[in-house]
Amino acid sequence: MKYLHAALFLIPVVCKAAPPVVYRCEIQGKVNYSDVPCVGAKTVDVTPTQGADKMSGRSSKGKEVQREEFHITLDNATRPLHGLSHGEMDVRRRRYQLSPADQRQCASLDQQIPELEARATKTTGSARGQADVALYQARKRVFDLKC
Repeated sequence: MKYLHAALFLIPVVCKAAPPVVYRCEIQGKVNYSDVPCVGAKTVDVTPTQGADKMSGRSSKGKEVQREEFHITLDNATRPLHGLSHGEMDVRRRRYQLSPADQRQCASLDQQIPELEARATKTTGSARGQADVALYQARKRVFDLKC
């Protein structure tokens, strides 16, 4: 059992982080996609496709897809021990290297961003601009911290 605990502590060190969030930004009528947030940005799901597996009798999956499949399998196998979903484990792996203060700030931003997103979609007029700026600042902080 002590080896299992040691292995669980090594998981964040050995595994790489998930891909960053991608933002769709519309500036002066032009659409740009970036990992850096902008005012009024919308998040875009950029989950990689799983490849054309075994069409030629061999797996054609790239290293990133293979790594992600490994993480999914590992996270599902160890879920009874830690109780976290695959997405939650990805966040843990990504934040493992951050300082405790930055980890706390990321956790705080995790709670603030959904509220700011809801406020940005509900408001209109000048209040909408202020809500978009507040949301931008929170997303920018997540980006800067590498949450």
